[in-house]
Amino acid sequence: MTLTIWVDDWQMQCCGENFAVGDVVSWTLLEADPEDYADLVGEKRADGIGFREEHHGRAGERAATSVEVLSIDEVHCRYEIAAGATDRMNLPVRDTVVLVPFDRADGWARPRPDVAFAGYLVTARRVTGLPEGAVA
Repeated sequence: MTLTIWVDDWQMQCCGENFAVGDVVSWTLLEADPEDYADLVGEKRADGIGFREEHHGRAGERAATSVEVLSIDEVHCRYEIAAGATDRMNLPVRDTVVLVPFDRADGWARPRPDVAFAGYLVTARRVTGLPEGAVA
């Protein structure tokens, strides 16, 4: 069974470790609410996101999960301040997603016209039974 995991750009830039397709990584996974990602990736893709990778906040409350990375998509979208907003916060604009398949992730992405890098959609599978002393 595969998992779809959201990895924020800022989490990777702050303290994430680079990863690549084929790597086995040990991540703290929190259940994701698909509604949180609908504007970023579209409703159909958001419905498939089951988890988000977390380095901060509640991360210490959960045991790490070992997963093998099967695919990585950079996620880019347009941001704008919502009409009538008073907080001047940029929000993702629905239906502007650009997915770019990539074989490795380091928290940074090549700039693309009219969109900004937001994070990664990672497809992975759980790994169990690692040999003692193996690093995930």
